[in-house]
Amino acid sequence: MTKTFYILISIFFLSCEINQNKKTTDKEPNILFIIADDMGKDALNGYAEGTIKPHTPHLDAIRKSGVNFTNFWTYPTCSPTRASMITGKYGYRTDVTWANQKLNENEVLLQKYISENTDDSYTTAVVGKWHISGYDTTINPETFGIDYYAGIFIGSVKDYYNWPLSEKGKQTISKEYTTKKFTDLAFNWINEQEKPWFMWLAYNAPHTPFHIPPAEMHSQGDLPPYTKDVDPTPYFMASIEAMDFQIGKLLNSISKKDRENTIIIFLGDNGTEPIVTQDPYDKNQVKRSLYQGGINMPLFVSGKGVERKGSDNNLITSTDIFATIAEIAGVDNDEINDSKSFKSLFSEKKSIRKYQYAEMKNKKNDAWTISNGTYKLLVFADGNEEMYHLINDPYEKSNILNSPLTTVEKKTKEALEAELLRIRN
Repeated sequence: MTKTFYILISIFFLSCEINQNKKTTDKEPNILFIIADDMGKDALNGYAEGTIKPHTPHLDAIRKSGVNFTNFWTYPTCSPTRASMITGKYGYRTDVTWANQKLNENEVLLQKYISENTDDSYTTAVVGKWHISGYDTTINPETFGIDYYAGIFIGSVKDYYNWPLSEKGKQTISKEYTTKKFTDLAFNWINEQEKPWFMWLAYNAPHTPFHIPPAEMHSQGDLPPYTKDVDPTPYFMASIEAMDFQIGKLLNSISKKDRENTIIIFLGDNGTEPIVTQDPYDKNQVKRSLYQGGINMPLFVSGKGVERKGSDNNLITSTDIFATIAEIAGVDNDEINDSKSFKSLFSEKKSIRKYQYAEMKNKKNDAWTISNGTYKLLVFADGNEEMYHLINDPYEKSNILNSPLTTVEKKTKEALEAELLRIRN
């Protein structure tokens, strides 16, 4: 009798412990982090830039139901943006400051950092474009501490319907449309998880080559095969619409319970390709440049834990993604490396940064830029400098250094120069 009693008591307390652990797990949100490739504000609804917009009901719904961060800075090309987000470090610290540069294998990536600081409470995956291993197509991102990887290592595919798929350290040729395949891979992995998950879903859309997505995924009509003689804009828009279609498919495939416990972060990695850039951006001030059209990208967050709606003009950089996602996952640290968490902005209005910084180093004309939200200073390696009043001149048409500076402008320039020096030293 006594032995039976102790067994029953043990079962009771074990049951309580299991229920308590499950209750705690339910409070940990799933994290769906989505990256669009080469898509600036001029190519998306909800922004004043551009007049031709794609039909994106699912992205529109995500943006409208959460916070749209209008002062988000990235790098002007793919690789450094991705490296800065996954390490929380500026490019000059990781030596990834331009496309196709390789991240050091000793870097602690976001997924590993979360696992080490949350008692391995999350499963992690990266699906889609990697592009931080240079031209090395043999590396397996899982060696960085990522539980699962499937996608492409390179910056772009030659054909959206015929491309090299790397999964679990092996490479095969896929004939499926990349945007659909990445979505299917993401869903299949998510559907297998039994604890909170962090999905880093990096589409290569709408990056070139211009192409025709499956007809059911876009509203651009019966497009002929793309040639250099035709307007690429409808093909570009079709690619964005196909991505939106697949995002909607993914969200609808997740159970209502899991969907309600998921936070969604969506962003663009750098500016639009010049050939499809729209006014008011200059074609020399978008992708591959440190002007606003090249680095001031879409970023919006909605879902679990996001209480605010509307726009927020806080200064945020791509490095801040690291600390923000880590804090969402339960890491008790809102600042690490060059990363400051903006998670608090999901529920309250406050100031996160006084300055934001970006850089480029492409062996032709290295440059650095810094802003306090009102003024922006660009410093080029050849000695040239430019300065803009972003409130009065948001598209950087009038370099105020071409005229005598006011006292306020002089002091501001000195402060920006001092902060730029501090960051780089």
